[in-house]
Amino acid sequence: MRLTPFPPAALRRPLSSLTTPKAQHQKRAYAFQTSGIPTSFQVFNNRTKWLQRERAASNVEASRQADYLKDEVAMRVAERLLDVKRTFPLTLDFGAYTASLARALTNPNPDPSQPDTDIPPLATKIGTLVAADSSQKALFRDAELEFNKGINMERVVLPYEEGPLPWEDNTFDMVLSSLSMHWINDLPGVLGQINRILKPDAPFIGAMLGGDTLFELRTSLQLAEQERRGGIGVHVSPLADVKDIGGLLGKAGFKMLTVDVEDIVVEYPDTFALMEDLQAMGEGNAVLGREMGAIGKDVLLATEGIYRELHGNKDEDGTVRLPATFRVIHMIGWKEGAGQPQPLKRGSGEINLRDILGTK
Repeated sequence: MRLTPFPPAALRRPLSSLTTPKAQHQKRAYAFQTSGIPTSFQVFNNRTKWLQRERAASNVEASRQADYLKDEVAMRVAERLLDVKRTFPLTLDFGAYTASLARALTNPNPDPSQPDTDIPPLATKIGTLVAADSSQKALFRDAELEFNKGINMERVVLPYEEGPLPWEDNTFDMVLSSLSMHWINDLPGVLGQINRILKPDAPFIGAMLGGDTLFELRTSLQLAEQERRGGIGVHVSPLADVKDIGGLLGKAGFKMLTVDVEDIVVEYPDTFALMEDLQAMGEGNAVLGREMGAIGKDVLLATEGIYRELHGNKDEDGTVRLPATFRVIHMIGWKEGAGQPQPLKRGSGEINLRDILGTK
């Protein structure tokens, strides 16, 4: 799959889908809590993450140039609405950040696979979009841009994304979320909150980073630190596995679950450009107990060499590009409601699958 190249600010090479890479990564643990009270089990420092996002959004031009990943994933989340044949009077964009989903919904060509078809923007399916995020600077960064005229949108600053969501039960006709939930400590609790504010038979459609995201950077940093310092620090956040998400959605009360995964690979000229873009995205390290201060120069130089040797791709002209894999977990769950399709009772089938497949 080849996609449109990004602006050339920091080597915007085309994205492509790759087969599942194999690499060890730090497994994410969860605190199962649905009471809406902030959990005492924490992986991430919420204050640090809020500051990172505020600082990133304060540099308007740099953060806009680094929006390519969030914009791409938002487009893919929005495309899922093409298969839902209904309208949504009130929709929540949870963790909206800079409103990438709103931009995607106003795209005049919502189905790239059928460029010649006359499909209206997906924003026509939505009455009001409530864009909610804890970072005020990010949320209002693009409030004056043209895309705001194509959708009826309200921006709401959340005091605490993991606390009780400030809406009554059965409020929204749909909840969307794109690339924000991988920073949630109490993921089961937040999913339960989302289920609570949805109306019966309403969908939650989301995407988050997970699995082996940035495994190239992770392994290169680990090897470099082991070589130069004799130990390994935590520089890349632990992420959820795709096999965990279905169970978390089910525990939160969602039905008719759909979970799938895809890899988006972006190529960079060097590891420094990759790290710079991660900071501009507001995706810096916010793990509790992380080593404070910048990574040492000797470790960074060693990381660059190891990354090039293990993962670099050489072009025909000899230029080495460094791929960075972002594994995106897509999820869809429906709040239980009357009239939903239900599975038949076990053993009630009348047709043998063996007869259909023609096997003996």
